[in-house]
Amino acid sequence: MDNSKKTVRLPNLLEALLPVLTMVGLMIYVFNFSDRTYDAAHMPLIIGIIVGSIVGIMCGHTWSDMVAGMIKRLDATLEAILILLTVGLLISSFMISGTIPALIYYGLDILTPKLFLPVGCLLVAVVGLACGSSWTATGTIGIAFMTIGQGLGINPAITAGMAISGAYVGDKFSPLSDTTNLAAGVAQTGLFDHVTAMVSTTGPVFVLALIFYTILGMGSNIGTYDPTIAKGIQDAIIGSFNINPFLLIPILVIVVVCILRVPGLPGVMISVFTGVIFSLIFQEPRSLGEIFSVLHYGPSVETGNEFLDAALAKGGMDHQMWTINLIILAVSFGGILEKCGTVEKLFGNLKKRINSVGGLVLATMMTSIFCDATMCDQFLGIGVPAPLYDDKYDDLGLARNMLSRTLEDAGTLWAVMFPWTACGAYQMRTLGISPFKFFPFAFVNLLNPIYAVITAYLGRNIFWADGAYTNLFGKTKMLKNVPNAPEKIHKYAVSQLEKRRAEGKAPSIR
Repeated sequence: MDNSKKTVRLPNLLEALLPVLTMVGLMIYVFNFSDRTYDAAHMPLIIGIIVGSIVGIMCGHTWSDMVAGMIKRLDATLEAILILLTVGLLISSFMISGTIPALIYYGLDILTPKLFLPVGCLLVAVVGLACGSSWTATGTIGIAFMTIGQGLGINPAITAGMAISGAYVGDKFSPLSDTTNLAAGVAQTGLFDHVTAMVSTTGPVFVLALIFYTILGMGSNIGTYDPTIAKGIQDAIIGSFNINPFLLIPILVIVVVCILRVPGLPGVMISVFTGVIFSLIFQEPRSLGEIFSVLHYGPSVETGNEFLDAALAKGGMDHQMWTINLIILAVSFGGILEKCGTVEKLFGNLKKRINSVGGLVLATMMTSIFCDATMCDQFLGIGVPAPLYDDKYDDLGLARNMLSRTLEDAGTLWAVMFPWTACGAYQMRTLGISPFKFFPFAFVNLLNPIYAVITAYLGRNIFWADGAYTNLFGKTKMLKNVPNAPEKIHKYAVSQLEKRRAEGKAPSIR
C-alpha cells in the first residue's frame, strides 16, 4: 500500500467559490471601474487560473493534475480554435473579393428601416442553419448587416442583437452544428430527436423575436433616417470595388459545402479559396505575397468614407489572436474548475431536492449558465451539467432529448451573454458591440430559457420516455418515433414514467 499518495477530496464551499468569486470580481472591476485603463478579460482569467490551481492542490491534486485538466479541455476546443483562425481568413477573402461590400451595397438598396430587423434576422438564421456555425454567420453576413443597419439609422446594439438571435437559431437547428451534436451526444439521444425537441421551445421564441423586431422596426423614427448616409456608403463602395451580383456567389458556396456536409475546416478553406479567386477576377490583381499579407493581417481598405473604412477593416488570421488568447485562458480556467470538482460541490446535492419537471429544467439551466459564466465555454455549459442531472431525468420518466434540449436552451444561448466567454469575446470583436449592450436585444437568446422554464412548470412542452409529448396546450399524445436512448436507460425511464402515471404525477395519453 502506497501511503505517499495524497487523498483527493472535493473542495469545501469556500474553496469551490474562491476561484469563481476571484475571477468574477476582477471581471466586474475591469468592465465597470477600471476607467478603460484595462478593459479585457485576460488578466482576471489568469488570476482565476492561479487561484483555482492553488485550491486544487489544497484538495490533494498535483500540479500535473491541474495541467492535465487544462490540456483536456483545450484538446476538446482545439478544432474550434482552428476554425476561428480560418474564419479570419474567410472574412479577409470575402472583403477583398467584394462579397461583403456587395452584400452591404445591395442590402442598402433592398432593405428599409422598418423591415431591416425581421428580414435580417431570417437571413442570418438561414446562413447559420446552412453553415452550422453562429461564428461563420456573424463573421460574414452579420458584419454586412452591422454596416447596413448603421446606414439605415438603426441602433448598432439592436442590429447586433438581431444578428445574434438569427445566428444562434440557425446554429441550434443545424445538424452540422458542433453544439447541437454535443448536446445530443452527452444526453445519449439521437441528433434529430434532439432537434425535434428544440423546435418546441426555440420555434415559438423565434416567432416572438421576429414579431418584436417587426415592432421595433415599425416604431423606428424615420425622421431621424438620413438617406445621404446610405448613399455615401454606396458611393464609397462603388468607388473602391467592382460591384456586381456575381460577387454573392461565394455566400452560396458556403451554403453548398455545408449541404454537402463537408467538415468544418476544409469547408471554410474552400470558401476562402473561392473568395481569393473572385478577388482576382473582379477586383484589382494582387501578387501571391499581397494575398498572403491580406489573409494574415487583414485588409486595409481606404474608400474615403471613414465609417465604411472602419467597418471593412476586419478579418485576417492575426485579427483573431486576441480572441484565441482569451479562449485558451477561458477554457483553461474551466478545465481547472472541472478538475477541482467545483460544479459537483455546488450543485451535486441540488438534484436530491428536485421532484418536478419544472424544477429539474430550472436546475439544469442554472447549472449550464453558471458553467458558461464561470468556466467561460459553451461546451462546458453543455457537457458538465449533463452527467450531473441525466439520471434525474430518467427518475422522472423524461426522454433524453428533454435533457439535450434543456442543455442547449441555456448552455448554448447564454454563453454569448458574457464578454469573457469564448462566444462572447468572438461576437464582441466581430460585431464591435459588447454583449452587455446587445444581449437585451438578442430576443431569442434572452427569452428562450425563460420560455422553456415557464412552460415546464406549467407541464407543457414535455417529452416523455415512452414517446409521448405534452404540447403547449397541455394535451399528451404519442409521437411517431420514440426518442433514442440506451436500452437500459430507456427501460428504466419508461418504468418510472408508468409508476408516476399510476400515482397521478405524470399525464396520461389522451
